[in-house]
Amino acid sequence: MKCENCSKKECSKKQKNDDTQSASVDALSSNDGSEEKNEFDTLANAKILLSDCLACDSCMTLEEGARVFQQNQKEFFRVLNLNKKCDTSKHKVLAVSLCPQSLPYFAAKFNLSVNEAAKRLCGFLKSLGVHYVFDTTIAADFSILESQREFVQRYQRRNQEEHALPMFASACPGWIRYAERVLTNLVTSHICTAKSPQQIMGSLVKGYFARQQNLSPDKIFHVVVAPCYDKKLEALREDFYTALYNSAEVDCVLTSGEIVQIMEQKNVSMKDVTEVAVDSLFDGLKEGDVVRHDGKRSDGYLEHIFKHAAKELFGVDVKEITYKALKNKDFQEVTLEKDGETVLRFAAAYGFRNIQNMVLKLKKGKFFYHFVEVLACPGGCLNGKGQAQSEDGKADRALLAQMEEVYTAIPVRLPETNLHVQRMYQDWLEGMDSKKAQDTLHTSYSAVNQSTSSLDIKW
Repeated sequence: MKCENCSKKECSKKQKNDDTQSASVDALSSNDGSEEKNEFDTLANAKILLSDCLACDSCMTLEEGARVFQQNQKEFFRVLNLNKKCDTSKHKVLAVSLCPQSLPYFAAKFNLSVNEAAKRLCGFLKSLGVHYVFDTTIAADFSILESQREFVQRYQRRNQEEHALPMFASACPGWIRYAERVLTNLVTSHICTAKSPQQIMGSLVKGYFARQQNLSPDKIFHVVVAPCYDKKLEALREDFYTALYNSAEVDCVLTSGEIVQIMEQKNVSMKDVTEVAVDSLFDGLKEGDVVRHDGKRSDGYLEHIFKHAAKELFGVDVKEITYKALKNKDFQEVTLEKDGETVLRFAAAYGFRNIQNMVLKLKKGKFFYHFVEVLACPGGCLNGKGQAQSEDGKADRALLAQMEEVYTAIPVRLPETNLHVQRMYQDWLEGMDSKKAQDTLHTSYSAVNQSTSSLDIKW
């Protein structure tokens, strides 16, 4: 999400505050200066520049910038170091959750199958001192199922509620931040309330898993490995923090590229790491082969919601979806016709050029889509800046093509077929329509007051 001002010169916050923010982060991260040196102190800190993030100066406060910088390797190592000391009162259970869009990066980069990449990544993380490594696909199952239900409900209320449709997907934090900080209530009221897979995984780890392990949520340090830097911003949202336990759902986000940096700093080759099966949230079980959802470059919200809505609303079983590319390959539409009438019109809008055009049409009242899967990165989540860029900061197109090939080859599993999810709805969430399910799996989005100069930026 880079404004025109930032494309012409370095981000103004980056120019003014790089040094002060770096210093602030060092101070924040080094909570105990008296701690002796240890094996992790030789590893360099990952420096995150605002230009790496989709959010530009207009969207980030100085405090947020410092907190984002704090979500780096140093914070991860700080917790690992505490666990190696004798004071058990400061020990944390370290859990790492892997995003499905990150695994193809490791597979393509190290010439492995996606299943080998998952197991070797798990083996590497556990060699550092991580206790559990999870796959976030189960969290995406919940997010998709809740999004499907919400779309059908919104469609049925479309004639009674002005903002029922269109519905916009809520999984991309770059898009969400742009909508809240720049687009105001014109758009935020249309955003699906289902949490993103990352934050649902936070609820699963700090809620369900913590209860299974008889742990207080604040005794778990939860790290997510993700394709983009904006996931760090998402983890900082106040609505994803539990004051009662002084605990965030996600404590730290590391990008795929940052994990590779750790490997390089430790002089570890992915091919030399022992394969270890990925953990399950359920006692005594391990994850099987990697699976994904429909959709070639995303978690598949459009395809799953489209098929579900076609069946629930119109009794039509859609087996295959045909995309129609419009102005470019990152803006495509899907339609359902019944009795000669178009009854569903969905779109996928990736990248801010397409998002800008979409919002312009919405403002003019010329927006005819019922649902839009919105992603800030052109090409989708695989093209996140935390994994798909070369050393000169440009997109690594060859690597991205390999990643897309790897991702497309992963078998698809429908979220409705996940028996663990169905049992958790009943045993943990007290039913699909319960208040606990609503509180655990949903959030809300609203306009955030910004300064006039921020709102005047041309996107």
